[in-house]
Amino acid sequence: MAERFSHLAAIDWSGAAGERHRGIAVAICALGGDAPRLVRPGHRWSRPEVLAWLADEMPAGTLVGLDLGLSLPFADCGAFFPGWSESPPNARKLWALVDRICADDPHLGAASFVDHLEASRYFRRQGGREGLQFHSPDALHRRGRFRITELAQAERKGCKPYSNFNLVGAAQVGKASLTGMRVLHRLGNRLPIWPIDPLPASGSVLVEIYTAIAAIDAGRTAAQSKMRSFEELNRALAAIGSAPVPGAGPLDDHSADALLTAAWLRHVANRRDLWHPQGLTPELAQTEGWTFGVA
Repeated sequence: MAERFSHLAAIDWSGAAGERHRGIAVAICALGGDAPRLVRPGHRWSRPEVLAWLADEMPAGTLVGLDLGLSLPFADCGAFFPGWSESPPNARKLWALVDRICADDPHLGAASFVDHLEASRYFRRQGGREGLQFHSPDALHRRGRFRITELAQAERKGCKPYSNFNLVGAAQVGKASLTGMRVLHRLGNRLPIWPIDPLPASGSVLVEIYTAIAAIDAGRTAAQSKMRSFEELNRALAAIGSAPVPGAGPLDDHSADALLTAAWLRHVANRRDLWHPQGLTPELAQTEGWTFGVA
């Protein structure tokens, strides 16, 4: 399947407040074994700029991974927001709800959603504010609700995912996921988003990625998935058959994550099992989505 894609790209994402973000990095590579490269190296991206790149500037035939959660937990309770009359029936309508409530938030932010009178009941927020609906009713832990794909990440890859309803801590991905949902909604039908959309026979496709999975497949552990030097990155790239990125010494982990994951997508994109993962049902594809790389 890799032959149908002309390019492989990975985007390390950020849900932080503000216009431009050190935490966003975009990397791309072509088929073959050449080193991946950063798109606009040294540039501090805004979220609207990434949206524009995805919609209008990304090369045709690109498999692009976005490092966030495409959706929120649904299967555990039969709803994203059980007990709320506006709880959407599927992921696309969830994206629309987030974008509508956050319409006045600048820079594709999502603060209005997590502070919303009803929505806030489902999130763990800063300052010890934990909504009454943050946990599943039958939860045996205090880490919040999880999607089926996140449980599979832990079981099959040894990852330690965070609930997308958790907005506290350096490793949380909830804010990134919510801001990303605004981007996904605004992409509309211009870019298929797997598995919510079926994999088309040709053209570009967007998937959810978890950069720790790329690092694990390149020989690193879940606890040491972050790379902060060219030397660490290039050892990981060599493990998946990629040429090294020129440079030496310190490298920010966002760039390293994006560079490695772009090359990793090239390495694994033709694996049929990753496009047909165990446990992914049609209903789950429409509600929770899935993380590419979890078979």
